[in-house]
Amino acid sequence: MISRKPVGVVVASAVLVAVGACGGSTPTPQTVSPPRDPEQVAQLEALYRARQDSALMRFNAADVRFMQGMIAHHTQALIMSRLAPSHGASPEVQTLTARTINAQSDEIATMQRWLAERGQPVPEIHVMGTSMMMMGPAQDMGAMPGMLTDEQMHALDAARGVEFDRLFLTYMIQHHTGAVTMVHELFGTDGAAQGDSTFKIASDIQVDQTTEIRRMESMLEALPDAGGLP
Repeated sequence: MISRKPVGVVVASAVLVAVGACGGSTPTPQTVSPPRDPEQVAQLEALYRARQDSALMRFNAADVRFMQGMIAHHTQALIMSRLAPSHGASPEVQTLTARTINAQSDEIATMQRWLAERGQPVPEIHVMGTSMMMMGPAQDMGAMPGMLTDEQMHALDAARGVEFDRLFLTYMIQHHTGAVTMVHELFGTDGAAQGDSTFKIASDIQVDQTTEIRRMESMLEALPDAGGLP
């Protein structure tokens, strides 16, 4: 009686024989990439560009006002920070101000680029001593949360040594708290901060400045007591 092996078994046996004939080594699987259709590649690239353009257009008036206002807000922080080396600030405060200058200069450049890419007016800030003027989009800088008054800026400029440290930390805590308030106001506005880049810029500002507020509060507590502030 002739027994019949299932076809699958016969095929498998043939494969094993062939492998054995090659010295028993296991062949390495080869991945074959399908040929690329130039038309399909072009369609995918066009889709990617369209999505990028769509992402750029995901903004509203509140987003624009935030970016424009925060550029001016950050500029005042730079003016304050640049006083430290010439006003006898402690090494700790000078380290803090150097970080502030680096971080907020980068953020200003990012926000300027954000506005330019969307065809929105980029404000020009003119600095005159401790004062500044915002050219372009009309915004009341004095109404921005945390902005120092002219009197406060003059008091900071007149201070030296430990008194400078005290005023700087006190006023920069006020300034940073205002920036965090601006972020909260943006997030609380219907339809605002919907774009990924807008949300990232605002949330990074919130996290960084909240962290610095805590650091500055500790530094302020470590200073010797003094009289009232202007």
